[in-house]
Amino acid sequence: MLIGGIIDNCLLKILIKIFVQSRIISANLKSILNFDKKNNIIYILPNKSKLDLITLQNYCRKVGLSDPLSPIKIAGNPFPHYVFLQDSVNFRSAMMYNLKLVELLEFILELHQRDSKLNVHIVLVSIIFGRPLGKNRYDKNKIINYKWFSKINKLLKVFFFGRDSFIYFSSMISIRDIHAQYRFNKKFSAKLIRAARIHFIRQCLVAIGLQMSTSSNLLVTLLQSQVIKKAIAEEASSKRISHQQAQKNTIALIKEISANFSYVAIYLTDRIMRWSLGKLYQDINVRGGRRILDIAYKEHAIVYLPCHRSHMDYLLISYILYHQGLTLPYIAAGINLNFWPIGKIFRYLGAFFIRRTFNGNKLYSTVVREYVSELFSHGYPVEYFIEGGRSRTGYLRPPKTGILLMTLQAMLRENQRVITIIPIYIGYEHVIEVESYSNELAGAIKEKEGLFSILRGLKNLRNLGQSYVNFGEPFSLTKYLDKRIPEWRKSIDPIKTKHPVWLTSAAHDIAKHIMIRINNAAAINATNLCVMALIGSDQYALPRKQLIQQIDCYLQLLRNVPYSPDATVPNMAAEKLLEHALSMNQFEVNQNSIDDIVTLPKNKIKSLLYYRNNIHHMFIIPALISTVLIKNRKVDFIELHYQVSMIYPILEHELFLHWSQDELSGLLDSLVSEMERQGLLKKEKNYISLKEDFFYILQLLAAGAQEALQRYTIIFAILIANPTITRKMISDKSYIIAQRLSVLYGTHVLEFFDKTMLNTLIFTIRNKGYMQESKDLQYAQDIYFKNIYKILSNLVPQDIRITIERFVVDR
Repeated sequence: MLIGGIIDNCLLKILIKIFVQSRIISANLKSILNFDKKNNIIYILPNKSKLDLITLQNYCRKVGLSDPLSPIKIAGNPFPHYVFLQDSVNFRSAMMYNLKLVELLEFILELHQRDSKLNVHIVLVSIIFGRPLGKNRYDKNKIINYKWFSKINKLLKVFFFGRDSFIYFSSMISIRDIHAQYRFNKKFSAKLIRAARIHFIRQCLVAIGLQMSTSSNLLVTLLQSQVIKKAIAEEASSKRISHQQAQKNTIALIKEISANFSYVAIYLTDRIMRWSLGKLYQDINVRGGRRILDIAYKEHAIVYLPCHRSHMDYLLISYILYHQGLTLPYIAAGINLNFWPIGKIFRYLGAFFIRRTFNGNKLYSTVVREYVSELFSHGYPVEYFIEGGRSRTGYLRPPKTGILLMTLQAMLRENQRVITIIPIYIGYEHVIEVESYSNELAGAIKEKEGLFSILRGLKNLRNLGQSYVNFGEPFSLTKYLDKRIPEWRKSIDPIKTKHPVWLTSAAHDIAKHIMIRINNAAAINATNLCVMALIGSDQYALPRKQLIQQIDCYLQLLRNVPYSPDATVPNMAAEKLLEHALSMNQFEVNQNSIDDIVTLPKNKIKSLLYYRNNIHHMFIIPALISTVLIKNRKVDFIELHYQVSMIYPILEHELFLHWSQDELSGLLDSLVSEMERQGLLKKEKNYISLKEDFFYILQLLAAGAQEALQRYTIIFAILIANPTITRKMISDKSYIIAQRLSVLYGTHVLEFFDKTMLNTLIFTIRNKGYMQESKDLQYAQDIYFKNIYKILSNLVPQDIRITIERFVVDR
């Protein structure tokens, strides 16, 4: 028996060494390393398993932790370095705790009573091999456990899932702190064991999730819904068809929509993604992942709301969540992606498909709403793109509130379910679709997604640089509603199909907050910094030395006056960032005897502007300050604040800026002080004035505000000339004038050609009170309106202002 055990252990060690590659999930590994040196940490594992124990031993040796199989000494007494929560692997009956653990905890408590300096820490460790969906190792109705009952099963376990294993370390639990709070209590060990068990259950739910409903089970569940039954009856009545035919139509819609998770597909896709992303991207930078783990442990239903840059977004987010040790979400995808074989693969990875428009189809909208509600009722994580589609300009698109409304309705029906939204910023140094975006804005027809278009696009999959995924500040729907709409709980009705009157306005307000938090989590990279500097220069070219100075100016602004705590700024120096940007082969370098000239290639100007627009919101206020200063040479701070505050409400809404009007004065103070520190201007009492030495840096900084100011000037000039013009006429005329400016002055601004952005801007100007709408849909101007135009027309170049005014009166 002894020989058999030794052989068994040796065999497991060899197999684990060959086949197991574990990823660590921990927020405090450094703390564990420091405490482990003092030999006062005891690891608690969920259940008795040699496989788990040897895996932990290998990892501890790898990172420098002491061997968990070696005993430790606490207050001169020998203790095991590890202990199992329980010995039993059958959870059909009540939990059977490991008596050794109870005795150990009670003895350690007694030692803390005797020695006031003693401070033993406990760390809970979960080791998960593979994550087959719906496998809950604490299900009382099944014997599902990661301890295998035969040597063959152990071999299979390591062989198939060894490279898909995770080691989860909890935060350290201080026995001294607990003792100080609760004092000695014989019931303490039982409470701690209960808490540990709950932790392991939650850990399993975080990593593996609840059992995913199969398509057939979900179909049956939805057809039994009272809301669906009512919709079927109404469909039969309104279209004068039989009840059976209406039910067939409903079944077809459910099948069209539904996801069909497959662990095999996820496992294989992960292997492919791991290889391909390593080839395509130099690095995938992730920030804020710990926030999601903290929320998941609280058993909140999580909604991921990313911005939408590329088709890579779907795969990248799922890949990151999977490698963060989190359950994969159900993903709302456009029906345009439901083509063979991509549609089937995406369904296996959790995608459910939604049409772009419901076209008044009440049955379809009901089925979609009930499907989403069913997901939330079970606590499944859900992901959808709040912009509705991919951004063609690089700016955030106006949010779509359709699925957000469904999320709120689901919350009203599931009062006990806490839903938390995670805003996600996604940034790239190279977006493979960006050239097609600029072509579409120029009037080209959008290419329909299909297998052949994907195969053609594969040739562009090279040298994509770095990608960035920043998880922003979580947004709790419950806290928002409790604060803004205290009576919201009275609206709860499990089968109510009409939503309360406040719901639509709440959805729009929540969407605005989410967009702001996405922008707050923006990531700066080498490409967008270089484009920002070059796009404001003459001929779109700068000497290398000057370009480095300009990039350094941007970096210092963001480091010393941070846009937000969630934004990320590279730690590299400006020279290194430029070298990296040039390695992307997006820019041209012309050799010169004095200094190299870095240029934006003419055929790439529009496409490269996309990357500048990703971070434009972070520099718009410094750019506006620079513009006012250059125009006036010397300006009173009160006048500076007045001009910026007049324009700011439009910028705030269009670019989803997070500062309130009350915060604007303090922000301007901080930015002016930083610009003075950099030598760009000087302060004299209440005035600020130019410094000629670094005028060229200020000029390039100011260029970042010109496109926005010119767009605003066009719209206000049209309204000055014709106060009764309709919104559609403003949009059409603005578009024509913007095109003419592009031809005359070589303006390559993407948003000039995006009618969606123009329409949103016009709506913003009206909504912010710059113009008023009468009952017959005509507009009237007021004194406020004239003041804003006076400021704008002064800040744009005189020749452009004259051209705009001439085109405005041109019939």
